[in-house]
Amino acid sequence: MTSSWDGQSIRLEVVSGKKLKVPSGRIPAGIYVSVNVDSKRCWKSAVRVLSSDSFVVWGDTVTLSPNASPKLSVEIRASFELGRMLGRGELVGKLEMSWDGLLDRDDEPFDLSFPPIRGVCPSLTLKVASVIACANDDSGLFDSIDDCRIARDTDAGHTRLSEYMRGRSEVHILDDAMNCFELVLDQCPVDHPDHAAALTNLAWARLQGYIHKDLRGIYIAISLFHDALALRPQGHPDRPVSLYHYTEALIWRYSYHATTVDIHKSAQLCHELLSLCSEDTYLRSIAIGKNGVDYVIRACNNLPIDASDEGIHLRRIVLEFCPLGNQHNPSALDKLAKAVKARFRQCGSIDDLDQNIQLGREVVSMCPEAYPNRAAYLINLAVSLRRRFDYQGRSRDLDEAISLYGEALPLRPVGHEYHDASSDGLGRALLTRFNECNDIDDINRATGLFRKALASCPPGRPNRDTRLNNLAAALITRHDKLHASDDLDEAIDLCRKSLLLLKQDDHPERHRNLFNLSMALCSRFAQTRKNEDVEEAIGLCQQSLVALPPLHPDRYFSYKWLKEAYLSRHRILPNPVDLSLAVENFRLASKHLTQGFPERIKEAIQWARQAEVYEHESALEAYQTCLDLFDNHVMTQSLIILRRDTATAFDGAQSIPVNAASCAIRRNDLQRGVELEEHGRNQQWSLASRLRTPLDDLKSTNRPLAHKLSQLSKRLSDVQSSSGSADRVVADRAAVAYRELATRWEAVVAEIRNLQGFSRFLLQSSYEDLQVAARHGPVIIFIASEYSCNAMIVPTSGEPRHVPFPSLALTDLEMLKNDLADVIHDTARMGPKEPRTALIALLRTIWDEIMLPIVNVLQHDLKLPSRSRIWLCPTAAFASIPLHAAHSFRMNADRSGRELCLEDLYICSYTSTLSALIKARQTMTTRVTSSFAAIGQGRPGAGQGTVLAAVDSELELVHNHIPLNIKFTSLSGDEATQAGALEALRCNTWVHFACHGKQDREHPSNSHFAMGDIPLTLLDIIENNAPQTEFAFLSACHTAVGGEKTSDEDIHLAAGLQFSGFKSVVGTLWEVDDVVAKHVVEAFYENMFKDPDEGVMDCTKAAWALNKATYAVKKKMPLEQRIVFIHIGV
Repeated sequence: MTSSWDGQSIRLEVVSGKKLKVPSGRIPAGIYVSVNVDSKRCWKSAVRVLSSDSFVVWGDTVTLSPNASPKLSVEIRASFELGRMLGRGELVGKLEMSWDGLLDRDDEPFDLSFPPIRGVCPSLTLKVASVIACANDDSGLFDSIDDCRIARDTDAGHTRLSEYMRGRSEVHILDDAMNCFELVLDQCPVDHPDHAAALTNLAWARLQGYIHKDLRGIYIAISLFHDALALRPQGHPDRPVSLYHYTEALIWRYSYHATTVDIHKSAQLCHELLSLCSEDTYLRSIAIGKNGVDYVIRACNNLPIDASDEGIHLRRIVLEFCPLGNQHNPSALDKLAKAVKARFRQCGSIDDLDQNIQLGREVVSMCPEAYPNRAAYLINLAVSLRRRFDYQGRSRDLDEAISLYGEALPLRPVGHEYHDASSDGLGRALLTRFNECNDIDDINRATGLFRKALASCPPGRPNRDTRLNNLAAALITRHDKLHASDDLDEAIDLCRKSLLLLKQDDHPERHRNLFNLSMALCSRFAQTRKNEDVEEAIGLCQQSLVALPPLHPDRYFSYKWLKEAYLSRHRILPNPVDLSLAVENFRLASKHLTQGFPERIKEAIQWARQAEVYEHESALEAYQTCLDLFDNHVMTQSLIILRRDTATAFDGAQSIPVNAASCAIRRNDLQRGVELEEHGRNQQWSLASRLRTPLDDLKSTNRPLAHKLSQLSKRLSDVQSSSGSADRVVADRAAVAYRELATRWEAVVAEIRNLQGFSRFLLQSSYEDLQVAARHGPVIIFIASEYSCNAMIVPTSGEPRHVPFPSLALTDLEMLKNDLADVIHDTARMGPKEPRTALIALLRTIWDEIMLPIVNVLQHDLKLPSRSRIWLCPTAAFASIPLHAAHSFRMNADRSGRELCLEDLYICSYTSTLSALIKARQTMTTRVTSSFAAIGQGRPGAGQGTVLAAVDSELELVHNHIPLNIKFTSLSGDEATQAGALEALRCNTWVHFACHGKQDREHPSNSHFAMGDIPLTLLDIIENNAPQTEFAFLSACHTAVGGEKTSDEDIHLAAGLQFSGFKSVVGTLWEVDDVVAKHVVEAFYENMFKDPDEGVMDCTKAAWALNKATYAVKKKMPLEQRIVFIHIGV
């Protein structure tokens, strides 16, 4: 060296590197730079991870003294360990240069280019400066001579392997490399810190031999990679590289041997690898490439559908590999959807079907109109929606399925290989809808589509038997509904042709053909009365039962059509044996667990009807089966409105509770009658009321369990709002969440029932349980059935009393109800002084035909004292009749005065159910500080009603009667909004409403109070959390009139408040004049708070106060306005 360097040193900064490729092609853990000052000393940069574009940033600096030698060398090396390094890694590039050459760069960054690797020159960006020498300038150097044999053997292995991979593909070179790595492994036992690195090096060398057709090494390589990964647990810096190498080996073996377990394992390893790799790393870019994740996706998408939990888990992993926009995303979604649906077919969990539909919607949304597989995805979704309709009976699912089939059919025109299948699918959906809605257009369209499908499936083509069978089914259905005799003969001919194509008795679809032929023969027997037809029909159904395993869903249809055959013969040739066999098959069909609830409910309803027609002893069992199936079906509906839709979806379902009670009464089993009627009436509301079950007793026994149930109930209630979303994807997800929570809720309830004293917690009530409702006075249940009209009186103690109405039929009650509605409408146009002759006549009929027989029992049998409390529990048509206002309007026989009316004799209240009354009384045990809110809206929002001039003065009147020590809140005008009203309901124990009330007879849960912004609906009130509420006065229109489609028309605003927690409610049966109503309001509160100084608010006085108020205003108000107010609750 020249003396010119005396006193100077060089500061070298390694800035970055680019186009860095490893000669062997092996994926490095990182890249580092080595500066060799002389033959003994060198400096090494940090090992940095390579970026996705083969770029590395270092920024490492070293100060070197140039006195040791005239030259230095710079090396780029690949390290295969980020943690402890074994050897120096693989050489990427090396350059020698003089010290003077470095300083010619003028302290500016410059690029240093290295010899090319696979046609690309790697380079480093360096920066050099001359600095004053210091004593510690070379402190960053260390000895470059490695005396460690392990390191030397490792480096030799890397060198030979690099030579082999760079083109010198002689096998002996690869053998040399493997020998070197085996020597290293021998020196690194299991507990050696370099054991994992040694395993990896040898495994990678053996993998290269396998790739180059030495097939012996793959099993050893995979085993070595597996062992290395086990030594690099979560958090180890070299675990990502180990995951990659292990995956690479498995993929190579799968590519040769197609072992499913290899691709499964590869997917799991890739899933973990991607979670550990940053987005911009070279390792990740290679891992997701065509030989990595992309290969795994394609391989997995080609695997058969596996419905096991492991198979579905694999599909979920693959879907994570394919985010939105990825070309494989639709296929991955579709494969997961099919796997989940396959599990549904195996296990029958409706959650799987919901999930399948959710995924199917996502698939369709990912595929534009021109997408090749769009038709298949549309049809897959349609099939699933139709299947869910079979289970849950939601008409919107069937309508959507038909729409999807209709969209798919033009994508598979005539001549397309799947045109027949697409036409057939749409035809079957239309046939199903015809069976539900009886739209002739549906059956005609379905028949036309089945004919087209058959025409597109000539003899010899697969599935021709199905095309024949489906056309036959449509023709049979059309014959049964439209009585087209030609259809029946053609259908039988088609069925026989179809069966000829299925000669094997074990054909999986043969039973469906047997059903159809049996149906057709039964229909022909009804016309011709030829016994051979019905005998053959019975034999065909019995054959289908032999062919189907015990839990096959289609056994339901075997039972159904076998029942139909026996009934057909019994109708023509009455025989008790045939009737018993029909009933047994009714029983088997309605209780066949693997068939969906809608079909089983229909069959149970039909069973009850036929049992009534033939006066069979199984009628009560049939009704009980209906109610039990409804309970289970309603549990699958996450939203209250959907549960109510469920109750109205089945023909005849509305009358099941009253018919069941009537059946029990006719069999002199009054206790059972009370239980059945309560069971049916509770079905639409029991779940809503359960969510707010009083837990006081449970809390005193097991507070954690009570808290757990309370929290689950709250979450169940909260999830209902999402289930009604217009976004079907959101709605389906919420429905799944609901059922998961419902399952957990039931598990907690089961745990509670194991506690001492809680064995019947939330179970269906027995008569003894229900009789508690009559503790403070008898409850009279009114039964309006097509089979009989009766009343059952539940007394404070003892057996129920039966009160028949022999001169009243259901049609008479319907006429009375309609006449009342007409008369009330007419009185609205009458002056206050005009006589209400027609109304008086109807109230007299109510007294003579209905209430007088009941009063006789109350007075003479039960010895009920005058002015006692009684509760009226009306059903069906009775619910629209003002029973409390029954009056003879006659003079006593001795002309000493007028006869007493019902409200002279007793204090009348109503209750929606016995359970509601019991629940209200139970919650009265918890006393809270009373507070009062008056909510009035005289100027409702757009479309909600006319101006009510007297609202503000009514609120002031109410305020003046409330005890001074009671906290009072008034909401009116702009403050009386939906949100404000809900908040008032939550925060106060007593509430007074003065506003329009609107009853929605079509959908009672949409009935509402008119507010300043948007309506306050019944559904809002039920879902509102108001646990401390006691009393509500509804000075509004139509707050206690039910709907027309519900089971007993008791679902109204007043009942909604009762079920939401109010113990006592005053409501109205029809329109109220707000000016006139003030008289009742004033008289009511005067009686409620006769002594305002006491400051006591007792909601149990409400019925008595209303009775007094209507008597006090007798001369101030017309008759229809006096009797419009009723009391509900305690």
